[in-house]
Amino acid sequence: MDKKKTVVADIDRSIYDRKNEDKFSYKSEKGLTRDIILDISKRKNEPQWMTDFRLKSLEIYEAMELPSWGPDLKDLDMNHIVTYVRPYTEMKGSWSEVPREIKDTFDKLGIPKAEHEYLAGVGAQYDSEVVYHSIKEELVKQGVIYTDMETAVRDYEDVIRQYFMKLVPPNDHKFVALHGAVWSGGSFVYVPEGVTVDIPLQSYFRSNSPGAGQFEHTLIIVEKGAKLHFIEGCSAPRYHVTNLHAGCVELYVKEDASLRYSTIENWSRNMMNLNTKRALVEKNGSIEWISGSFGSKVSMLYPMSILKGEGARSEFTGITFAGKGQNLDTGTKVVHAAPYTSSTVNTKSISKSGGTAVYRGSVKVNANAHHSKSTVSCESLMLDDISRSDTIPVLDISNDEVEIGHEAKIGRISDEVIFYLMSRGIPEEEAEAMIVRGFAEPIAKELPLEYAVEMNHLIQLELEGTIG
Repeated sequence: MDKKKTVVADIDRSIYDRKNEDKFSYKSEKGLTRDIILDISKRKNEPQWMTDFRLKSLEIYEAMELPSWGPDLKDLDMNHIVTYVRPYTEMKGSWSEVPREIKDTFDKLGIPKAEHEYLAGVGAQYDSEVVYHSIKEELVKQGVIYTDMETAVRDYEDVIRQYFMKLVPPNDHKFVALHGAVWSGGSFVYVPEGVTVDIPLQSYFRSNSPGAGQFEHTLIIVEKGAKLHFIEGCSAPRYHVTNLHAGCVELYVKEDASLRYSTIENWSRNMMNLNTKRALVEKNGSIEWISGSFGSKVSMLYPMSILKGEGARSEFTGITFAGKGQNLDTGTKVVHAAPYTSSTVNTKSISKSGGTAVYRGSVKVNANAHHSKSTVSCESLMLDDISRSDTIPVLDISNDEVEIGHEAKIGRISDEVIFYLMSRGIPEEEAEAMIVRGFAEPIAKELPLEYAVEMNHLIQLELEGTIG
């Protein structure tokens, strides 16, 4: 008798694959040259130090090699990538003033509704620039700053110059250098000492132009004793040309401060997602990453926590879904650089239809970081015999007075568990659905409430038949 197989539907991308006409007020030439960078900086009316920074980053980019490990990046040719697309509108402070076509796209993604019901502030980026930004007046009165990076460079130049790409310098790797040369858009957040932002802030990045790159920069500073939850969403329609996303996130969490950074990355299957995210956490501060990686043809994404101060804490919770034609190489890095620091890593991945999901992680404990603790748990579920899942952990421990634990599980749905549930009166198909949903649920529940609808679009586990 032929064995039936579980059929898991691909992600329903209909809401995300809606394309707008490729309209713009300015688009740079394809490729990456000194003249293109000078033109971008001039159009932004940037200070000379930023122009110089861009040109230096270009030099570093041209001198560096592509990574010699990880997914194959042969389909990425910068000679065919447009690095700057300015939308056909200036940034608006009123949603009603945003052009109808752009507004309709964000409406369908649920951004205005989320703003009114759940959020204290919203930024919406379309291609290379932010088209809408708002923040509740009560936060402004408390001294909270939430604006786009282009405005921040102009209005808060001293602060930006002090922090910009100091945590993630251009010589970190080739795509950080690329980001330093052509970055555009993104958000700047500053939370003053002792201020608690009770309602999340959110930025949403939408790439529409085919064959373009998006290089937004997010800079967040949470001062001593302050608290913030920041949400980042990303999506793009599918094209038959390669698009590139090489954003950068720098998070500064000061003494006794806490930051939760939640992300849903749902790029299209023609996107190369080569993003870099890093947090610096001072004494008794905490960073919590909630990360969902669902889209893109290739992803290389490893949010990093540097626990600089005594008692600093980090927690990373991630879920990855890799379908046909996807190679999602994700994970996290933690550096324990002070005593009594602690970290927790909990990741889950699902792969199907020949997709590849890789967890690549690193935990480093410095010689001075005595009495540090770290726990790493990685679980992978493969839904057929042509998919792949790998776990590549690195534990670099330079101190004996530590507690370190690592656990990894890779497997398929258990026949024994199916039998047990059926013996309790649960139909076979529902038993299988329960197991797959249950596998993802502990991480999915950590995502913000306002992303529940998006999660339903991203993972539609429509199970039919039985496991053979």
